[in-house]
Amino acid sequence: MRVVIAPDKFKGSLSALEVCLAIENGIKKFDSSIETIKHPLADGGEGTLDILQNYFELKTVSLLVKDPLFRDITATYMVSEDTAYIEMSNASGLQLLREEEKNCCNTTTFGTGQLILDAVQKGFKNIVLFIGGSATNDAGIGMATALGYQFYNADNKSIEPIGKSLLSIHKIENDKLLFTLSDINFTVVCDVKNPLYGPNGAAYVYGGQKGASSEEIETLDLGLQNFSKQVSKYLHKEVAEILGAGAAGGLGAGAVCFLNATIKSGIDFVMEQTGFDALLKDQVDLIITGEGSVDKQTIEGKVIKGISERAIQNNIPFSIISGIVKDEKLIQENLHPKSIASIMELGVTTADAMKNAALHINGIAHKLIKEHKAN
Repeated sequence: MRVVIAPDKFKGSLSALEVCLAIENGIKKFDSSIETIKHPLADGGEGTLDILQNYFELKTVSLLVKDPLFRDITATYMVSEDTAYIEMSNASGLQLLREEEKNCCNTTTFGTGQLILDAVQKGFKNIVLFIGGSATNDAGIGMATALGYQFYNADNKSIEPIGKSLLSIHKIENDKLLFTLSDINFTVVCDVKNPLYGPNGAAYVYGGQKGASSEEIETLDLGLQNFSKQVSKYLHKEVAEILGAGAAGGLGAGAVCFLNATIKSGIDFVMEQTGFDALLKDQVDLIITGEGSVDKQTIEGKVIKGISERAIQNNIPFSIISGIVKDEKLIQENLHPKSIASIMELGVTTADAMKNAALHINGIAHKLIKEHKAN
């Protein structure tokens, strides 16, 4: 019997590789002769570079940049051959701010632009930008400002490149761009498909998590609408309805406008880079996947969605192990797993589930493989 183990991380508890090991231990405890292939995954959000490092060598580049509130910090990106891999959260992420500092009206992606510029100046021809975990809702105008774009208000004064300034944009100039766009191939990797604005857009869906009040969210949404209008007028780009335009506070749209980037689904990108599809060419009897929380977002492009698509294409059963399941019926109807099991349904406390996740996953995997073989 051959089992592929391909989970995401359990956020705040275990890395994807640690989840793999816990599942493998449970399987081997039941039957040590079962062949297991560990293939940790990520969805293009935070931690994706940690996953890629399991598969090929990446070198780290450090740089002094501005954080989301324009303070100096040291941020890193990774490089391999002619490609630079940049996680925007390293320079512009929510995790860089204290709780009381979070407000995406006042934050910027300027530091992300500094990382991009450094990679360009060092000669990297392919730049991959991962845009999960942002503290921002500036549609990438901070990033663009660092690259030489200029934004003016109705009084022809430069605006501060932060979220609340989007409403003030009256003119965009790109004649002082610090590099030739056509020389670089930009790919944006994201795990959401939100449009730029509106009820499912960047501000309304994510603004609250980033510290904006309901009034501020309304203003930010109007700002995103104005941004869309101005980039249409000055850059001749229509970005409002692009899938993923609303990712990372509109940075998805900004990357298309300012970098001519291609947006790719995070899980598809990671599976492609790590050779997941090739694994399924040989006989596979079961795929076990999972993530910390399984909910309605799971069906929109997370790791489990990617596994589901490939399992169905290849006629391989797959099972899900998670920390908590919030809508099992929705998952069953949309993704069709053979089974779903969670740590929380064992009747443990959240603290215990987080602290002893590996032990619980081990037990769940043991039971899962036993039931699979019995059937």
